[in-house]
Amino acid sequence: MKIYRLAALVVSLQLAGLACAAPHSGLDLAGIDRTMRPQDDLFRAGNGHWLATTEIPADKSSFGMVAQLRDLSDQRVRALVEGLAQAKPGSAEHKIGAYYAGFMDTAAIDKAGLAPMKPVLDGIAALQTRQQIATWLGRQNGVIDQPLTMVVDADFKQPGINRLTLNQTGLGLPNRDYYLKDDARMAAARTAYQAYLQTLASAAGLPEGAAARAYAVEQRLAEAQWPAEDNRDPQKIYNPMTPAELATRLPGLDWAALLAAASVPSPDRVIVAQPSYAAAAAKLLAEAPFEDLRAYLALRALDGRADVLPQAFREARFAFRGTALSGAKAEQPRWQQAVADLNNALGEAVGEAYVKRNFQAADKARMLKLVNNLMAAYGESIDGLSWMTPPTKAKAKDKLSKYLVKIGYPDVWRSYATLEIKAGDPTGNRERAVRFEWLRQAAKAGKPVDKREWGMTPQTVNAYYNPSFNEIVFPAAVLQPPLYNTRADDAVNYGAIGAVIGHEISHGFDDEGSQFDGDGALANWWTDADRQAFEAIGARLVAQYETYEPIAGKHVNGKLTLGENIADLSGLQIAYKAYLRSLGGKPAPVIDGLTGPQRFFMGWSQAWREKMREPRRLQQLTADPHSPAEFRANGAAVNHDGFHEAFKTQTGDKMFKPSEARIRIW
Repeated sequence: MKIYRLAALVVSLQLAGLACAAPHSGLDLAGIDRTMRPQDDLFRAGNGHWLATTEIPADKSSFGMVAQLRDLSDQRVRALVEGLAQAKPGSAEHKIGAYYAGFMDTAAIDKAGLAPMKPVLDGIAALQTRQQIATWLGRQNGVIDQPLTMVVDADFKQPGINRLTLNQTGLGLPNRDYYLKDDARMAAARTAYQAYLQTLASAAGLPEGAAARAYAVEQRLAEAQWPAEDNRDPQKIYNPMTPAELATRLPGLDWAALLAAASVPSPDRVIVAQPSYAAAAAKLLAEAPFEDLRAYLALRALDGRADVLPQAFREARFAFRGTALSGAKAEQPRWQQAVADLNNALGEAVGEAYVKRNFQAADKARMLKLVNNLMAAYGESIDGLSWMTPPTKAKAKDKLSKYLVKIGYPDVWRSYATLEIKAGDPTGNRERAVRFEWLRQAAKAGKPVDKREWGMTPQTVNAYYNPSFNEIVFPAAVLQPPLYNTRADDAVNYGAIGAVIGHEISHGFDDEGSQFDGDGALANWWTDADRQAFEAIGARLVAQYETYEPIAGKHVNGKLTLGENIADLSGLQIAYKAYLRSLGGKPAPVIDGLTGPQRFFMGWSQAWREKMREPRRLQQLTADPHSPAEFRANGAAVNHDGFHEAFKTQTGDKMFKPSEARIRIW
């Protein structure tokens, strides 16, 4: 379930960050607000001056460490790939260069007009029967966004075997809430989206009323889709069916035709993530007028390729997806868009070159040492839990001992030898690359899992935990200053990268990851009493975060963000324990006027430095399992005994929380 997994279960860490390291502590002293007391607002104490003096770049919807590090990674990739189109034909280098150059050549794209889209649009216009629709959807799986998308990933209950999985997809707005909620901001987004669809339809010469027909299909899909918080429950989304059961339980779609066209003609079973939605989507595909379905598919295809179509399409796409939906004032530089598209298409080929130039073996060794220190601290923390009984503690430590740690880059690189990349064909190149990746996945269905595989490229600024592999993964691009600075004080590094590592370790024990055992199987390894105690703690965390109101009338969804909030709190606790262990019983020096523990928490605060435009914030609150940055910084710290001890908080301080009210997990 790779699409779902990376969005929620394989919880991706969203970062926002530190500024340049100062020569002593490693904190950005210039970014600190000296008028704000950490006891009242740790986030603003650490970042207030930066927040007051930093403008979000016009081409971004948010700005902070994640944007800084992504810009750096993109610049490094750009330096690698420009000019590679002249490399030996057929080589990986040539494919990388040709793909990048084709995306960059907007003059050629404008001259080609809609010709590259003609085969797709003609194919859609020719659909006359329900079987033809099923076959077309199967062939286009992953290429064009559609109501149901197939991926291949480890079976939750048999994690050593890959299974075909069906996930709900097919919406042009961020998620179902944008179609269904009575909210002025979402209503504005709906209006902008319908105008965007109309622009695409007119520019492509689609029949009158196509935009309205397509939107009506999406509205029906949205009404049937599961809310984001339900998709976080691995028990709910694990629904295995045989191909025969697909036909009887989800009637209306020719499943045999779809699976055959998708190159998975006879799977032993299929995992259906959202059965009620799949049934509704199949019913819609069986009953909706062909004119509606053709309009919907054509506009999903045009939207998905708008950035490699003529100027009118590109401008319309930015006006909606960039400005109306995310608040950006200017379009991202074309070269940076090209890098993003290239990373999606030939990510590991690019990554192999990236790490040769930008990641050293010594970096990997240093990170592994830090990870091992944090794992040891986590084991000690389990030993000291007051709410968990000895039998469950033993199983928790067994799971911890089986963690797979991946740092920097994969040991085995993917081959792109059979992927055809043509000079000057950005639309076709993208389609062939997506199809190539799908066929790679399809070939794995029903076969053993290869745990050497990575779910992210080395040049990705992110990190994740995968419960089926029981692994934590840190790509090379995230393991660099300012998040991790070898010249910085240990306290600041533990508060930043240490808490990040602790966060990912903790995902194996959050409300989702804790449902998987040490071998990656969805299995209950808890006593009933321990599970009840854990869920009671989680309920308190849900209640805490639902008091936060980042924009007027919109609170944090405590259930949707629970896993990330648990990981933030747990990661901070574990990193602090690991930092204290690193001192070897000796007191930390005072640097920049701060004690070691104070520097640790200021490092944590600056690691969540971020500014975000309101339209993007609305998306985050609606669909993102991560809380806004300031509440990640303050929400975890307010529960941490070490924070209160470091800054001597007391009654009357805005961040004071009595000891008995603090939420302690791992």
